Amino acid sequence: MPTHAQLKPEPWTKTQVPMSRLFAFFLPLGLSAGLVTISHVIINSTLTRAPNAEAVIASYAIAMSLLGITEKPAILLRQTCSALVRDRVSFRAMAAIALYVFASIFAMGLLISYTELGRAIFRTVFGISGESLQETLDVYRILMFVSLFSGLRCLFHGIIISNQRTAWLTIGMIIRLVIMYGLAQYFIATDNVNSGQVGAVIFLVGMIVESMVALWEGRSLLKKKIPEKIEDHPITSRKQIFGFYRPLLYYSLLAVIVGPAINAMLGKTSSMELAIASFAIALSLAQLVQSFFTYVHQIVLNFYKLDKRQVIKFTVLMSPLPALLIGILAYSPLGSWFMQYGMGANEALTAASLDTLRVFMIMSLIFPWLDFFNGMVMLIGQTKIMVWSQSANVIITVLILFVFVWLAPGWNGMIGALAQSLGFLAELIVVLFALRHLSREPGGLLKN
Repeated sequence: MPTHAQLKPEPWTKTQVPMSRLFAFFLPLGLSAGLVTISHVIINSTLTRAPNAEAVIASYAIAMSLLGITEKPAILLRQTCSALVRDRVSFRAMAAIALYVFASIFAMGLLISYTELGRAIFRTVFGISGESLQETLDVYRILMFVSLFSGLRCLFHGIIISNQRTAWLTIGMIIRLVIMYGLAQYFIATDNVNSGQVGAVIFLVGMIVESMVALWEGRSLLKKKIPEKIEDHPITSRKQIFGFYRPLLYYSLLAVIVGPAINAMLGKTSSMELAIASFAIALSLAQLVQSFFTYVHQIVLNFYKLDKRQVIKFTVLMSPLPALLIGILAYSPLGSWFMQYGMGANEALTAASLDTLRVFMIMSLIFPWLDFFNGMVMLIGQTKIMVWSQSANVIITVLILFVFVWLAPGWNGMIGALAQSLGFLAELIVVLFALRHLSREPGGLLKN
């Protein structure tokens, strides 16, 4: 993997990166990430049409939280590929690692879907049984294939991003959404929204479509734009790729604990189905807004060495926007109207979801800066820091869940939102502490 010295930013020069260039790079990425979240809104708004909407959404949400365990390692292929692949030699090494990842997540999916392991996980971790257990397992048997196509998509997204053709991420997502929306309307029109499997099918079809678009553009770049070998590019082997990927993998495996932990603990609140459903809807809306800022780390990776002042200015400009937008949804009639008429939620579910969304404002204030500083961590090759910071996130999240489920079980979905927000805060504090320590060393990141 690249050494600290190879990843260390060059001294700042008078040559500035125009703000317009940052926006031209970032906006397609942010828009594509936002469209990803819209796909979940489409699915949740479709499932609210079911006769037993809360139970159906709960079965889908629990299966989705478990899917994150297999999908997160696949998503990391995007960051690894965009950071390390510059020629076909390095891509072949990257593709070999990707095949190992695909095989591992598929094997885990089969074990969960078709052995007693899956039932044991859903029964003991999430506290569900009987008919609900079988319904959730049926949803996961479809969703397990999503991680494979998601990994294929992310592998070629890495190539697309590193070649600054970010508009193709938006194009792929637009095509995906059109297909998903059309399929959702078909299920609604035919009155076939009767289980969480409907949401799983919509999601899988959309992911297949998006992965095909990424594959088409990525292979085109490999054939026409990317050389066989760049002499000064140090990445040539699978060992180097895995050396960069492994700490990110540990980070992601810790991160996926949060979703199942929240849903499991919400199952112990005063109203399990209302708590899980309201948390799922509020989280989908919060992520819809927040998702535009999930690529701030790419701004740091691609432009900090050229002009750190512009990158910082860009982040300062953009960081307040998610909290502002969530506040508009949470405290104005727009949010209630959208949930009732746009998503089809009933009055009780709407009220609980809005309460949960208001708590998520805390997370929306923290996340842009967390992603910014995580970008710095990756820039200097100190990804081990992210393992420690994510550990702090998980510990605080779980602690808050236990405390508030015991003290205030009537808060329902708000408990999950508070726990997740404070977990993000703990993660940011650890990252800042580590970077401050590194900045005191000769050649530290913050001394440029």
